[in-house]
Amino acid sequence: MVGILLIAHAPLAAALAAAASHVYACAPERAGSQIAVLDVQPDSDAQANVAQARALLREIDGGSGVLVLTDAFGASPGNVAALLAEPGRVAVIAGVNLPMLLRALCYRDGSLAETTAKALAGGNQGIMQVASTAVQHQGLRPTQGDDLARLRHQQ
Repeated sequence: MVGILLIAHAPLAAALAAAASHVYACAPERAGSQIAVLDVQPDSDAQANVAQARALLREIDGGSGVLVLTDAFGASPGNVAALLAEPGRVAVIAGVNLPMLLRALCYRDGSLAETTAKALAGGNQGIMQVASTAVQHQGLRPTQGDDLARLRHQQ
């Protein structure tokens, strides 16, 4: 199973993990113990953050690779994440949002490339303008309900 490492400005990484637990009514960080969180504190030491991220990476890499999700490209957490990138072993996506994390959790039983593609799709599809005057039916894609079933099956 692909490991997932969240690296973001404090307290966003932990908050995203908690939100995923809320959505799926389980603790994703315990689902296979292949999820880790690094909340980068203000004025923290960059080298210490990189060392901590590498240690977390080693802990959660079960052999299928690790997907690193970070908040902002070019910011301190994003810079830490970028240093971890290793083709075929560690993929990094900047711009993490909750739909992206949920999709990554549901599809991490595939390859690193597949998990990365699903996470990107989830993040992109989760961004939309919502009408303020009338309720719109967005329509369900056929596999939307399958995400929760996939996560439960993994446990």
